[in-house]
Amino acid sequence: MKIVPDIKTKRIAIKLRPSAEKMVKRKHPWIFEDSIIKQNVEGEAGDLVIVYDTKKNAFLACGLYDPYSPIRVKLIQFGKTAQINKEWFEGTISNAYDQRKPLLETDTNSYRLLFGENDYLPGFIADVYDKVLVIKLYSHIWFPYLNWIIQSLIDTTNCDCVVIRLSRLLQSQGEVFGFKDGQVIYGTLENEVVIFKEHGVLFSANVIKGHKTGYFLDHRHNRKRVGELAGDKTVLDVFSYAGGFSVHALAGGAKRVVSLDISKQALDMAKGNVDLNSHKGIHEIMAIDAFVGLQTLVETNQKFDIVVIDPPSFAKRESEIHKAKISYARLAELGARLVSSNGILVLASCSSRVLADEFFEISEENILTSGRNFTILEKTHHDIDHPISFPEGAYLKCGYYLLD
Repeated sequence: MKIVPDIKTKRIAIKLRPSAEKMVKRKHPWIFEDSIIKQNVEGEAGDLVIVYDTKKNAFLACGLYDPYSPIRVKLIQFGKTAQINKEWFEGTISNAYDQRKPLLETDTNSYRLLFGENDYLPGFIADVYDKVLVIKLYSHIWFPYLNWIIQSLIDTTNCDCVVIRLSRLLQSQGEVFGFKDGQVIYGTLENEVVIFKEHGVLFSANVIKGHKTGYFLDHRHNRKRVGELAGDKTVLDVFSYAGGFSVHALAGGAKRVVSLDISKQALDMAKGNVDLNSHKGIHEIMAIDAFVGLQTLVETNQKFDIVVIDPPSFAKRESEIHKAKISYARLAELGARLVSSNGILVLASCSSRVLADEFFEISEENILTSGRNFTILEKTHHDIDHPISFPEGAYLKCGYYLLD
């Protein structure tokens, strides 16, 4: 299969500062530009970089060169040498697929097959929605290898259509070989909105124009869990986006669900997803800022048996961490005020810069600030198709609290 023209790459040898070398020995996948102390030739996107031990001159790792990123080398192979060829990519993709097999034995046909660094392919995401494979590229390093990778992905998944999505950064600089965001590069896409199944519940993803690859698959386990808890309950789904928790709650027998989001467009998607499934409960929407909406519900003395608060990332950079923690504290306090006696508060974060222990501590302190006592029911992290291989790869955390 020839998706891109043949792109010639070369080999580069580098040596690193001692602190960076230690990180490589721990299998950390990132080498920053200022960590390189010796490099034999200038690099271009996708060139193969061999990292040598400064003292023994022995092989440490190899990766791909990215001239457009402060993470100058993204590592893909550690400890022992390997030919980075068609067979290497086939083996890497096969290993990733094997990890996801237990999920595919459930009534689910949507999953993340490749999770970037965590599957040894940094900056490369591959999500499957039924028979449509959506690739999201965050780095130019992958263009020289796309022909091998895409053929292997098709062979592994048996998908009959492939869509490529490009990050904004990728589109703004460097050669993209004629690719456009949302382009169908293999097969035919009958409808840009693809219907897929998640533990027997139907959802839709706009694979051409939707966020990321069209949907957020990482909360799958938590959505299922809320559905299991929701029988004959009232549920508030805050930052509902396309209604993931709302749909599972209704499918699980909730009698009333309120989806709250600032985006009217997102709430339209939520209504569409609710309509894909049979349910007996009432579904309402609130198009309002989450903080304002929560405050309004508190002031009008509304109560819900289950309140789910799952905001977008509040800390995309270091400078936003303090403000993010204040926001999480406020959400926990407001959410606790809305939970009925013996109800459940579900608090989630996808900000990798706010560590799990910090997030849970903030949540629990502010539940108490609201005047409520709680019992921790469970704490969850990533689903099986979002494995973690290095500290920065862990971002999702979710706490379930039973309030008195």
